[in-house]
Amino acid sequence: MKKGLNSRSLVVLIVVLLIAAFFVFDLGQYLTLDYIKSQRQSFLDFYAQNRFATLAIYFAIYVAVTALSLPGATVMTLAGGAVFGLATGLLLISFASTIGATLAFVISRFVLRDTVQSRFRDKLKAINAGVEKEGDFYLFTLRLIPLFPFFVINLVMGLTPMKTWRFYLVSQIGMLPGTAVFVNAGSQLGALESASGILSPGLILSFALLGVFPLLAKKLVSFIKSRKILKQYPKPKSFDYNIVVIGGGSAGLVSAYIAAAVKAKVLLIEKHKMGGDCLNTGCVPSKALIRSAKMLHYAKRAEDFGFRKTTVEFEFSEIMERVQHVIKQIEPHDSVERYTKLGVEVIQSEAKIISPYEVEVEGKTVTAKNIVVATGARPAVPPIPGLEAVGYLTSDTVWHLREHPRRLVVLGGGPIGCELAQSFQRLGSNVTLIQRGAQLLPREDTEIAKMVETRFNEDGIDVRTGHAALRFEMSDGQRVLICKHKGAEVRIEFDQLLLALGRKANVQGFGLEDLNVGIAAQGTIEADEFLRTNYPNIYVCGDVTGPYQFTHTAAHQAWYVAVNALFSPFKRFRVDYSVIPWATFTDPEVARVGLNELEAKEKNIAYEVSTYGIDDLDRAIADSEAHGLVKVLTMPGKDKILGVTIVGNHAGDLIAEFVMAMKHGLGLNKILSTIHIYPTMAESNKYVAGVWKRQHKPEALLRWVARFHTWRRGSP
Repeated sequence: MKKGLNSRSLVVLIVVLLIAAFFVFDLGQYLTLDYIKSQRQSFLDFYAQNRFATLAIYFAIYVAVTALSLPGATVMTLAGGAVFGLATGLLLISFASTIGATLAFVISRFVLRDTVQSRFRDKLKAINAGVEKEGDFYLFTLRLIPLFPFFVINLVMGLTPMKTWRFYLVSQIGMLPGTAVFVNAGSQLGALESASGILSPGLILSFALLGVFPLLAKKLVSFIKSRKILKQYPKPKSFDYNIVVIGGGSAGLVSAYIAAAVKAKVLLIEKHKMGGDCLNTGCVPSKALIRSAKMLHYAKRAEDFGFRKTTVEFEFSEIMERVQHVIKQIEPHDSVERYTKLGVEVIQSEAKIISPYEVEVEGKTVTAKNIVVATGARPAVPPIPGLEAVGYLTSDTVWHLREHPRRLVVLGGGPIGCELAQSFQRLGSNVTLIQRGAQLLPREDTEIAKMVETRFNEDGIDVRTGHAALRFEMSDGQRVLICKHKGAEVRIEFDQLLLALGRKANVQGFGLEDLNVGIAAQGTIEADEFLRTNYPNIYVCGDVTGPYQFTHTAAHQAWYVAVNALFSPFKRFRVDYSVIPWATFTDPEVARVGLNELEAKEKNIAYEVSTYGIDDLDRAIADSEAHGLVKVLTMPGKDKILGVTIVGNHAGDLIAEFVMAMKHGLGLNKILSTIHIYPTMAESNKYVAGVWKRQHKPEALLRWVARFHTWRRGSP
């Protein structure tokens, strides 16, 4: 042990002394383009007289520079091409760079690996397993497309279990294309004899190769990865379908519709209800319930509209039946009959992916050139002690309620929890809303969330922020939630519990786990910028992949999936998330697109704020809805919109103008110069643009204008 320690110390000392000498004696000055350019003729003369010695010295210096991770390898590569030419330079540099990299690898392994592996054994277990299984490909990819500097790769790989000979072999092959491009560029620069030579085809081609090589390398790696993962599955000579879509929600329906519209043969498989969560348990039923609750709330506000009194009689069960009636009215839009007429073959059954080309459905196997996974998500159910004993509702099951819940606890203060909590409170339940964090709607700015909380308090909702659910109990036949708040336990009795704690992607039960399709840390299916999984012909869209779990983003993704699946590799598009709007349909509504202040600060993005209070808007006053605001973030000194938040009546409709403006690069000046009908809520968009304009008025110019008008009046 002591001998090993002494050996390591000696190696470290030698390496440190060599690196120190490099910097102390300023040896780096000899590895610059300026120095090599000034001495090029001397090098050429020496090379002509001492070919072997020149090659040997150059080789040794290159190996040393690479092994010690010193700066200058790129310059030496260009110089090697300039002095030795393409063929000799490539042969020499290819071996010198690989030997130097391997020496750096060995030094790192000898000095650091045992210490690092023993100290971080548990954390490195997964990395070690990955290197042992796919290490060659990881290294080849990094060599071909250097995500990290080469010297970092050498040192880090030395800490892993990769065998030295494999490191050398993969590095030799992986670095060869890039080395060839740089050596060729150097040889062309070396042949440059006059300014006119800059326009020579060879030099132009060399610089073009330097520019496009990373792109070509990336495409090559993508091709190799595709071949590698698909080679274990026999590819059918012909396919039954161009696309098989699994899941008949928003994402699946839109991708199937687009594919059929361009005359592809499409099979859509849905095991439950067409329309998915949005139609059956999400957007449609929740908005129907919100509308009924809002009408009842308007009746209670009769005096605000000039009425003395209004009385509304209702049965809770009838309101819930109205929700189902609304679903029935919209069902034909997403029905099997409609999509069959559109050219989509629909099967209502369970599906199982048995290979990247095969799907099993109704006891038979169909083949597809591409598979689209659009299986959506379901409500997340946390492992809280006692939960199963007390029973619970979710956004999927709450629509079965027909008996009015007298005391309702809603666990979760996000959009779903807030929307349903307010609706049930307005329909006569005593609602307690539990939020673990410090504010409702944690993704929104503090003052925005506070406006919603204020309205909730006015409605009578018992809002409990900063309360963490610990457990559930049954006490004398009563359901009880025990929360922790400021270090103390708080007991809350209830009759019904509604969980609204986000949604969990549906990634199991239909074959993905057998194919080892990549799953992200948050439980969604991993997808690249083209919405492909790690299988190049299995695409994914909607809630099952995220990152935004909205119906409109699911449909947005579906377009990219259908087009990319059908027309790749001839044409494909990277999914665009640059302008994603959303709304929370509480009263007041909260709508947003782009950044808010919370996110801008997190990302350290400079911004200015312009705010217009809707309480000053004529139409809002006339409608007795004079509350809320429009808040716009812009680039400092410019009218370019970074993000908008609107709170108020019909905020979800008002945001559309800003969504279009951001999508097409229109600033606040364009909105200000657009005529808006009077009196409408949409005028608030123009007025906030006016606020920005007043904040940026040209004071110096206006002083001169004032003098001009004084002169025109003839005043002294």
